[in-house]
Amino acid sequence: MSEDRILKAVVATIQEKKGDRPVILDLREVSIITDYFVVAGGQNPVHLQALADAVEKNLKEMGVLPQRIEGYREGGWILMDFGDLVVHLLGKEERDFYRLERLWHGAKVIEPAMA
Repeated sequence: MSEDRILKAVVATIQEKKGDRPVILDLREVSIITDYFVVAGGQNPVHLQALADAVEKNLKEMGVLPQRIEGYREGGWILMDFGDLVVHLLGKEERDFYRLERLWHGAKVIEPAMA
C-alpha cells in the first residue's frame, strides 16, 4: 500500500467527518520516530472518537491496522500509531496548547489537497 494513498485516505476521512484543519507533516528528514504525522482537530470528545473510528475503519479496509491507539477514552487527544504514520486528533484547547505543527517546525508541511 503506497504512503500517498494512505495519507489521502486519512485526510479524506477526516474531511468527510468535518475534522478541523487536517495537516500532514513529513517527518522523514527530521525524525526517526515515524515518517508522517496527520494532525487534525475535532469539536469535542465524541467528535474526536468518531474521527478516530472512521480513520481506523477506512484504513482497516485498506489492510492497514493501528499498532496502538492512545487517549480514545479521554477524547481530548487521540493518538493513532500506524507505524510509519501517526494520526493526532486533538480538541481545540489541546491543539492550541500543544501546537504540534509548530513543535515540529522542521517538518515539511504537505497541504491536504496535494496529498
